[in-house]
Amino acid sequence: MKIAITGLANSGKTTLFNALTGLSLETTVYATPATAEPHHGVVKVPDPRIDRLVEIYKPKKTTYATVEYIDYIGLTKGDLEQNRKVSDLIKDADAVLHVVRAFADESVVHPLGGGDPKRDVETVELEMVYGDLELVDKRLERMEQGAKRGKKPDESEKKLLLKCKETLEKERPLRDVEFSEDERKAMTHLQFMSIKPVVVALNAGEAEMNSERIQSLVSGIEGLFRGGAVRVLSLCGKIEMEIAQLPAEEAKAFLEDLGIEEPALNRLIRVSYDLLGLISFLTSGEDEVRAWTIVKGMSAQKAAGKIHSDIERGFIRAEVVSYDDFISCGSMAAAREKGLLRLEGKTYTVADGDIINFRFNV
Repeated sequence: MKIAITGLANSGKTTLFNALTGLSLETTVYATPATAEPHHGVVKVPDPRIDRLVEIYKPKKTTYATVEYIDYIGLTKGDLEQNRKVSDLIKDADAVLHVVRAFADESVVHPLGGGDPKRDVETVELEMVYGDLELVDKRLERMEQGAKRGKKPDESEKKLLLKCKETLEKERPLRDVEFSEDERKAMTHLQFMSIKPVVVALNAGEAEMNSERIQSLVSGIEGLFRGGAVRVLSLCGKIEMEIAQLPAEEAKAFLEDLGIEEPALNRLIRVSYDLLGLISFLTSGEDEVRAWTIVKGMSAQKAAGKIHSDIERGFIRAEVVSYDDFISCGSMAAAREKGLLRLEGKTYTVADGDIINFRFNV
């Protein structure tokens, strides 16, 4: 799963990237966007269930689900050349993490001349909408030119493009539109930006983290979006970066001093994971405790293929116990005795937190 970090320049994108990945990249603006290269970082999805299973099994290996975040230059209002570079990054991602500046710092220039988070959100949204509209217009134009040369256009694709164009010309993102499953499959190769799920991270100053102003901004920004493929949350990127770069014990003490149970980034990562409709099933034992990423609604047989294609092909049954039932029983043997360890077939829909052992024969 890839998530592209975007936003206007000087919004704190790289600060947040450093916080997520534990890296220490320079947080100043890229000097020459033409030569800038994206930064990639793979982040573990925090999962207390894995932590608890590790305590029980003390495995040789522990594997969490992961998310890949990508940091790059910021979008600039009206700068088509620079924005095309950013759009290429977004098109290749599964979702967008939009960092919005909500902190005040006179030493850090705002590209639009002053802080207005709602305006900044709308600006970035419109840049994605306009980028998609440009793509639609060019594709329709090529179809028209082809028709003049005697090439019959794909009428189903043309109809779909016109449907997209109607929405985009109203300055609305494609994520607000209801598309059939067939339409979504047909438009995959087009790599639209405004159809991507979005997490909006309001980057607040340290003194304002839980202030009424920030809470009001979160509510106001939520009101800008119509569909369900958007989440809005607030954090302080500077503090999150400091926490991420501390040793575990010092970070824990720092959080306690601030009266915070966990870093806001943990919630951000989980929100990113959930936004894409992803869940984890678990496998456990003395060799390894592991979280496996699947799409909600996946069958047991398809989930088995995430471990190995042979297991999917030779699937017989899945031994399943929910994480909560396992913990309440204390062991697999006790779960079996109480009838909570079930045998499920190919079509069983895997639930988040299911602990599964697959039986197969190849």
